[in-house]
Amino acid sequence: MNSNINRLAESVGKVIVGKDDTIIKLIASLLCEGHVLLEDVPGVGKTQLITALSRSIGGKFNRIQLTPDVMPSDIAGFTMLDQKTGEFVYRDGAVICNFLLADEINRASPKVQSALLEAMEERQISLDGVTHPLPKPFLVMATQNPVETYGTFHLPEAQMDRFFMKLSMGYPTAEEEVRILERTELHNPIENIENSVMTDRDIINLQEDVRKVRVTEQVKNYIVGIVNSTRNDRNVTLGISPRGSIALYKASKAFAFIYEREYVTPDDVKTAAVSVLAHRIILSPQGKSQFGTPEEYVRHIISEFPVPSMGK
Repeated sequence: MNSNINRLAESVGKVIVGKDDTIIKLIASLLCEGHVLLEDVPGVGKTQLITALSRSIGGKFNRIQLTPDVMPSDIAGFTMLDQKTGEFVYRDGAVICNFLLADEINRASPKVQSALLEAMEERQISLDGVTHPLPKPFLVMATQNPVETYGTFHLPEAQMDRFFMKLSMGYPTAEEEVRILERTELHNPIENIENSVMTDRDIINLQEDVRKVRVTEQVKNYIVGIVNSTRNDRNVTLGISPRGSIALYKASKAFAFIYEREYVTPDDVKTAAVSVLAHRIILSPQGKSQFGTPEEYVRHIISEFPVPSMGK
């Protein structure tokens, strides 16, 4: 594994117990300038995960608890009249940071969801004719509870498609939960990270290195073939758009970089596929009956699709 990525993952691992796969995928999203939707039940460490990442990098971390009464201005900020100067000044919203935890995004109204997702896509805020660029790096980790439906606003498919990856931490094993108890016995585990191991400039440099990873024509065709197979399948009501193939392409490059390769292999594509593609698919009634979930459908496609022979 790349030494910088390993150091960052180890720092986050001082707080989060036993979720190495989720940590690596979150870092991969950061390397691709992508945002993450974390769908999980309360209390499994979602907030601590993004807090640990921001503390490990030394970036500015904001958290906003989304409820139906949150306003778009809470997200994007607002302009107000300065009584002393008589001029309008901009007051920062929650998105003016490096790492934003948007807790329970499906409890926010559609207007607030749109304000957040606009900032995610454009990486800037425009108010009263003035554009305010967001800091770099910028990562949004939105959470939602997959169980509760009361008082929630379902994210439309077009908004789901804006998320680079959809992840889940899941419950810890019994052994891991014992370690969690031991870590929380004396203090908040976030205090285990005393100093950042990386700077925001380091992350920007790593993002540039990821872009340099080579992808052969065979692997490009492999990615496009996987995505295209979802568009003409009676098991699928909504197939994957080109945004999905771009995301899979970028994520595959990130995994190749993380594991110190100068080129992407089909295994990198397989590693990224479920987290990058599943939330972009709507299964038909037949597909739900046969596969149950989009995740299982993507795993089926990956297992059945011909793997190209590799050449550097």
